[in-house]
Amino acid sequence: MTHDIVIIGGGSAGYAAARTARDEGADVGIIDHGPLGGLCILRGCMPTKTILRSSDVMSLMKRAEEFGLGPVTAKADLSAIIGRKTRLIEEFAEDRIHALKDSLFTLYEERAAFLSPHEVRAGSHKLSAKAFIISTGSMVSRVPIAGLEEVGYITSDEALELRDVPRSMIVLGGGPVALELAQFFQRIGTHVTLIQRSAHVMSQGDEDLARPVEARFREEGMTVLTNTRLHEFTRDGTHKTAHLTHEGTAKTVTAEVILQALGRQPNIESLNVEAAQIEVRQGKISVDDTMRTNQSHIYAVGDVNGLHEIVHIAIQQGEIAGWNAVHTQESPRRYDDRLKTQVVFTDPQIAGVGLSERECRSRQIPYRAASYPFADHGKSMTLGETHGHVKLLASPENGKILGAHIVGPEAAELIHELIAVMYYQGTAHDLARMPHYHPTLAEIITYPAEELADQIDSRPAA
Repeated sequence: MTHDIVIIGGGSAGYAAARTARDEGADVGIIDHGPLGGLCILRGCMPTKTILRSSDVMSLMKRAEEFGLGPVTAKADLSAIIGRKTRLIEEFAEDRIHALKDSLFTLYEERAAFLSPHEVRAGSHKLSAKAFIISTGSMVSRVPIAGLEEVGYITSDEALELRDVPRSMIVLGGGPVALELAQFFQRIGTHVTLIQRSAHVMSQGDEDLARPVEARFREEGMTVLTNTRLHEFTRDGTHKTAHLTHEGTAKTVTAEVILQALGRQPNIESLNVEAAQIEVRQGKISVDDTMRTNQSHIYAVGDVNGLHEIVHIAIQQGEIAGWNAVHTQESPRRYDDRLKTQVVFTDPQIAGVGLSERECRSRQIPYRAASYPFADHGKSMTLGETHGHVKLLASPENGKILGAHIVGPEAAELIHELIAVMYYQGTAHDLARMPHYHPTLAEIITYPAEELADQIDSRPAA
């Protein structure tokens, strides 16, 4: 079988590539061994956000007296929560499956493996193409910690299927998946101990964005251990024990369940990338900003290239690769991470776009920073949501916004105003002059913007 484009993997990135290539007139084959739908829909962002809504509501119910309401006894029915999640995910997956099985594509529900740089096997089929786009996503990383495999653990996949609330849980990791699921289980009645190796959670970001989340977790009864070193795991009957050093002191933590959320890695084990002569570095398929690998007719998009494990970026990469794979004689489209955005759906939420302070310092990019706390913001106080702050980074030369970060209520929604301003190359002066309705959460953005504008206007002449 021969196609113009063969896409391996039908998740968010793969489908975006397939749709784009088809719209540009290409004959597209898609290989996906299933289950069809992709990580985001089946086991990632959509199911986790569905269950988090339940724990958010439960948290508010427990706070009823704070708002002058009678006390409410809230009890989680995890089976019902998971049932609601399953129904919604089935609906989302049906739409994607229908799209993949569109007669405008040729779908091979088989495992794929390269035979050469120009040929791939899909079950009993040998497929050749002018271009290949790899979008096989990621899988849970296996971490070599003594005793961990022997005592047993669950991953986020199994956590999304539990029907009984565990009495206790150890969560390993401090990234988005670990944080979201740790807070979910803590809120529905599990005693959670979160163990993080680094000095703070979300260790790749700025410390001031992590601390309000840690503080909220501890207020809710979670044990948060940062600066830890795990030594080994042991088991006594149904209980599992982590042996660790926390801030220089030896400790043990025991729980019924261990949730291993120490990250994911590109899913390339069965692809036989060696036969395709594709360059792989540290387990990730290397690509340039056109999404090409070292083989000019092979592209890699989404989690498999390890650049950013974020769905909207995977879709963007898929669209770039789909277009470039068809228009090989034209100037290629390129991925620009200036507006890279990430959101963590904890309470408080963490959202950021553009550069962080850590990135500015490491790249020696001059910047000015200003922040303002939700604890001193009127609308936040009326809502009872006062954890966190807004932080803006701007060029000291012209006030152009380099990065914007929010940890606080509705950060996932608020960040989009800042994405829009940065998209149009906006400045702190623009943000300060834009009207904001009072009282709203969005109004808080004007305060650090005004401070930055004043800093820049008052700087000494060169």
